[in-house]
Amino acid sequence: MTRLVGLPPVTGPQTRLLVLGSFPGVASLREQHYYGHPQNQFWKILATLWSVDLVAMGYAERLDVVRARGLGIWDVYAACEREGSLDTSIRNAELNDFGRVRRECPGLVAIAHNGGESFRHAKHTQALGLPVHKLPSTSPANASWSFDRKLAAWGEVFRLYGLV
Repeated sequence: MTRLVGLPPVTGPQTRLLVLGSFPGVASLREQHYYGHPQNQFWKILATLWSVDLVAMGYAERLDVVRARGLGIWDVYAACEREGSLDTSIRNAELNDFGRVRRECPGLVAIAHNGGESFRHAKHTQALGLPVHKLPSTSPANASWSFDRKLAAWGEVFRLYGLV
């Protein structure tokens, strides 16, 4: 299997809520963009919650909006072995240093895991002493949740921390 390295965190001093995925898929790694698969609903959910056309923006501009709104983006895994994009194919994973985000983001008040694979590591993020939430995965593999149902769940957590 191929050893893959993830993306750096998208955070800033104003980050209040950190969303943690599991590990970037093939499309995201190729583009070096979080949630780069065109069918992933992450950017569409944010665009709808914030009434901003993030989908039409370039990636750098999207990240500027994310940071300005107090959202951080990262993954639970720093590196792993995997063929394809499915979480079930992840092997020999190395966790990211969550304490780093706590140190670099003094305004951080909560963590939200994007999907079940990410949430499997909630015990590590709970050790930061912050509220931890499980959100439905925005991945196209999570077809059992409608867009509206995902949007409602994400909106509930975002409202708790003043992101909408």
